Amino acid sequence: MAQLRLGIVGCGDIARRYAARIGELDALELVAATDVVAGRAEELVAESGGVAVAHPSLEALLDDERVDAVVNLTSADAHAAVTAAALEAGKHVHTEKPLALRYEEARRLVDLASARGLCLGAAPATLLGDAQQTAWKVLREGAIGRVRVAYAEANWGRVESWHPAPLTLHSVGAMVDVGVYPLAILTAIFGPARRVVSYATTVEPDRVARDGTAFRLETPDLTVAVVELETGVVVRLTASFYVGPGIHRGIELHGDGGMLWLASWAESNARLQITNDFNGDNYRPVPLVREPYAGIDWGRALVDLAEAVAERRAPRAGGEHAAHVVEVLGAIEESAARGGPVDVRSGFDPPPPMEWAL
Repeated sequence: MAQLRLGIVGCGDIARRYAARIGELDALELVAATDVVAGRAEELVAESGGVAVAHPSLEALLDDERVDAVVNLTSADAHAAVTAAALEAGKHVHTEKPLALRYEEARRLVDLASARGLCLGAAPATLLGDAQQTAWKVLREGAIGRVRVAYAEANWGRVESWHPAPLTLHSVGAMVDVGVYPLAILTAIFGPARRVVSYATTVEPDRVARDGTAFRLETPDLTVAVVELETGVVVRLTASFYVGPGIHRGIELHGDGGMLWLASWAESNARLQITNDFNGDNYRPVPLVREPYAGIDWGRALVDLAEAVAERRAPRAGGEHAAHVVEVLGAIEESAARGGPVDVRSGFDPPPPMEWAL
């Protein structure tokens, strides 16, 4: 398989993690970068060994014939426009979450990629992690019987206490920024959502950034959603920019024959525990299918994208699934705003497990 040559668009904090991991993987090569903030792309290129080219604009990067695929790490409100421009330029794309802010935009991107014969992938892709794939394997093997309920916690605390640009996170809210992780995992495993009912509020409206700047929240900092999946699984999903991670982070799955707990929906080396007597005090560890990557593997979805391009298939963290998740997020927002259930109409073909987790 030839290396997939990547151009990063958006060189903020998360780009450094992507770039560092790209440099460690034989299947990938960072050849270009750009950012609307002067100097950022040059800094990223320098930190990555200076081989890639820092382009002055998105247009210049898209004109670079060496770029096979764009890694879209811009702010959430720019995702759709940047991804569309890249696809129009004939580039494959992996974008950070969400694929778009509205389902109609996300659907147009999926259709554009299909019409151009291009691969479109999107975060979150932590389902591809070692612990997450092990959990999925355990479920497929029936270790806790038929799963009927899942509890998922995405509590991320006061992000302004550590993030250099907290308004980019607060502008979309906790459900879109972090609730999307377990939502993507659970819909990939159990299938599309069909109905949502939710509640949202602002617990602490007045916040202070690290530089001392005071600001007031315009989006809820606590959302609780019940998501009914077409397979009958009921998901209770909580996302918060007030409640810290603490113990309440991860996914707990409840089946007819037991309970399975994944300590984190993010890290590949998360703890995985199981009980078959429905007693939370009696959880026992589940060994992972292989030695896990320590932390979040920012390159795993990109390697799968490279393989998808070579094999002419859809990426496992594919655009159609990401578009469905965008519709679910919109339904959660709508239900919280007007009350009552909201139907979800889109669907997607579930991804296959990783070969090493079969």
